[in-house]
Amino acid sequence: QVQLVESGGGLVQAGGSLRLSCAASGRIFSRNDMGWYRQAPGEEREFVAAIGWTGSSTRYADSVKGRFTISRDNAKNTMYLQMNSLTPEDTAIYYCNAGGYYAPGGSWGHGTQVTVSS
Repeated sequence: QVQLVESGGGLVQAGGSLRLSCAASGRIFSRNDMGWYRQAPGEEREFVAAIGWTGSSTRYADSVKGRFTISRDNAKNTMYLQMNSLTPEDTAIYYCNAGGYYAPGGSWGHGTQVTVSS
């Protein structure tokens, strides 16, 4: 199983940017598809973005397409989510996930809070 630790969340004004990181340890990170999910208060957890284990394939939720960019550095066992043009609707806890591309895998981080003020 992969252990995951998110960082980089915080409070930002609408229109601003944040970069989330997910540091992985345990099973070979570079062989795992990875993804970001988020959960807003009172809402179910939803898909944000995913990246294949080589980094050459990515997919995004329609709500973040063109604003968010997922990437990974297998040499550093780290995945990133660059978030630009943030809106209050992006406010949520963001979770790192390992082991899935079209559906979440079995490993989750504890999450990092992102709050966007209007």
